[in-house]
Amino acid sequence: MKSEGYFSRNELFWGEDNQKLLSFKHVAVFGLGGVGGFCAEALVRAGVGELTIVDFDTVSESNINRQLVALHSTVGQSKTYLFEQRLKDINPDIKLHVIDDFYSGNLDLKNIDYVADAIDTMRSKIELLETCVNSNIPVISSMGAGNRIDPTQLYICDISQIENKNVSFVSNIIYQLKKCGIEKGITVVASREKPFVQKKISEAEKIMTKSGENIEFTKITPSSTPFVASCAGIFMASFIVRNFLKEYTS
Repeated sequence: MKSEGYFSRNELFWGEDNQKLLSFKHVAVFGLGGVGGFCAEALVRAGVGELTIVDFDTVSESNINRQLVALHSTVGQSKTYLFEQRLKDINPDIKLHVIDDFYSGNLDLKNIDYVADAIDTMRSKIELLETCVNSNIPVISSMGAGNRIDPTQLYICDISQIENKNVSFVSNIIYQLKKCGIEKGITVVASREKPFVQKKISEAEKIMTKSGENIEFTKITPSSTPFVASCAGIFMASFIVRNFLKEYTS
């Protein structure tokens, strides 16, 4: 891939050779909500040359306060479709694989250099993380950006080093992974902030995947602000790129 002007500011920091290196990298982003959407866009703006994006959802009015593609004009439209148009408008040369489906462990992850997990459904999240660990695919996972307002309390660590393991979302993931024999080796973005919500909302949801599988789960609706999810996604993208470039990995 030739060096384009829209990556010239990147090159002033990490150079043309590293920009070319990024053009050969393939990242899969699971979930295109407040976290995953910002992660995917930052990766493309960094110059990652190949992306797989996975999401089954459409834009709702409640997404407008925090999600990149959520506008009054896009309510009801597929998130993967909207991101396909947006990401190709940022980098027309990007190699993009679009999967408009619910992830249920049925995706071949070979030839993927890194996985960004922004899934908020427990079952799918566990399946993805277990697959990545067992397949030796590097992964960074969002451990809850909802119910928070302060992005300065985000931090990156190994899952074994999460400071507050008592948060229900985090403790459930740790418990389920431990049952799979996994207690470390997954990089996460976590928060020191105590989660808060005015009212707890949950409802049963049923989804049929493109393969005809019926999925039932309890959907918990967290409070969400415009600030934390976006920063968590940027943290994830930065971590992935720094790992690709090695020299800038702290």
